[in-house]
Amino acid sequence: MGFPEKRDGYWRGRYKLAPGKYGTVKDAAGGTIRFRTKREAQQAADAEEAKVRAGSHRNPADGRILFSDYANRWYAAQDLAPSTMQIYRHHIEEHLLPKFQDMAMADILKADVTAWEKQQRAAGYAESSISGRRKVLHLILADAVEEKLRESNPAARRRGRGKRVGRSQRRGPEKAVTTAFGVLLIAERAALLSGRDDEFVAVVLMGFTGMRWGEVVGLEVGYVRPAAVRVEWQLYELDNGKLLRCPPKDESRRTIDLPDWLAALLTDHIRRTEPAACACHGQTYAFRGNGSANGAARRAGPKLVDVARRAGLSTGTVSAVFNHPGSVPEATRVRVELAAGELGYVPGGAPGQPAPHWRRNGFATWLFQPAVTGWYPAKAPQPARPVPLLAVPWPGIPVRGRNAAGRAEACWAPIAPGLTPHGLRHTQKTLMDGLGIPAKLADERMGHEDGSVQARYSHVTADMRAQLLDGLTGLWHTALDARRALSPHSPVAVLDRLLRERARKVGE
Repeated sequence: MGFPEKRDGYWRGRYKLAPGKYGTVKDAAGGTIRFRTKREAQQAADAEEAKVRAGSHRNPADGRILFSDYANRWYAAQDLAPSTMQIYRHHIEEHLLPKFQDMAMADILKADVTAWEKQQRAAGYAESSISGRRKVLHLILADAVEEKLRESNPAARRRGRGKRVGRSQRRGPEKAVTTAFGVLLIAERAALLSGRDDEFVAVVLMGFTGMRWGEVVGLEVGYVRPAAVRVEWQLYELDNGKLLRCPPKDESRRTIDLPDWLAALLTDHIRRTEPAACACHGQTYAFRGNGSANGAARRAGPKLVDVARRAGLSTGTVSAVFNHPGSVPEATRVRVELAAGELGYVPGGAPGQPAPHWRRNGFATWLFQPAVTGWYPAKAPQPARPVPLLAVPWPGIPVRGRNAAGRAEACWAPIAPGLTPHGLRHTQKTLMDGLGIPAKLADERMGHEDGSVQARYSHVTADMRAQLLDGLTGLWHTALDARRALSPHSPVAVLDRLLRERARKVGE
């Protein structure tokens, strides 16, 4: 039992911590509580000793550790995926420490967490971002409770409490998706912006398989099968620019069935590009980055492929015009020189080797978003601006170099504003929903896991897989037919071939 102890003008409570070791009843700030009566001191001491015996005793002095010190210690103790550790570090350093770093762990109140959340919202951050940061704060404070530095977690949310009106306004925006036809059009534009067919194949692959961005970038040639791709690895880009080869998110390794047309598109791409092993990982990947690996050979302005597309000729023919003009007919030479003059193309200079891998910002910002919206993003000193185009051949050739806007004849209309590369994953799930694909097969394809009892009694059959592949093939053919209705040809070589093959098949 605890006992009261008489001091000069007050009583204090004492209780047994361990054999030969006693503690004093203290307040939340770690100061000794001065009781007016012996009875009050006795009761408080008994209560603390009961906590010691129950294993729930907390030393208030421990809660005086600063949030900054505890958060650093907490982060160092985590053993998570590098991508998760990077996200946690960003949340802590950029958003939690500025508010809580000088506060003692025991002093953080629910009102402080609520005020921080309001500040985040006032600063214009997305609700999904604020929610992610609060979750990290919740984890830190929950572990502090377990270590008996606090009695409760002020970042915990109680069900049914708080303001109800306007709650839907704080939800994140609905994820933008597109259609199978939209995937095709975006893929075509991305290829026109990059000056090669690789981006067409990659965008179509993401839109019709639901593969994550990192899984496509990390797709190794050895995992491309005759009628499927095996997702075993991804490449995750860290803040230092390093691409980390790691398992897919949530260990979602899986085999994704491919329709015949998509399998042929991917294998033809690998055969055409002949990828080699990269120096950073020693692996051979299906896709390489756009642009020179070291930037030395990169030239501003239009490329040879742009001239070829403008002139409606092959790159080999255009190259012969500039390097061996006597080997081509005069009419072809005039045609090429006219296209080069319209584009502002200056011959000369080696094109350089492609970069080993795409970079998320380069692909999403300068290829995918302009393809989706028809606008280049703002980059000082230039504001956001429409992608300048030469109108022929349809859907237009991007104009590059000086006075591009002055030489432009058209610009693109938006296809799916707000769509991101990850939105193609949502698009694939939406397409499967429209086809009536069973949830079990859809979860397998997306790499999701349903732990419900119903899911345990549901199984994927060969008929289900055939239904999915037939449905995706039908959507693709419909998209090709819609694209042919706009123009029977494309300046993107691989799409032009697909359009011609489709025309022959339907007898046109």
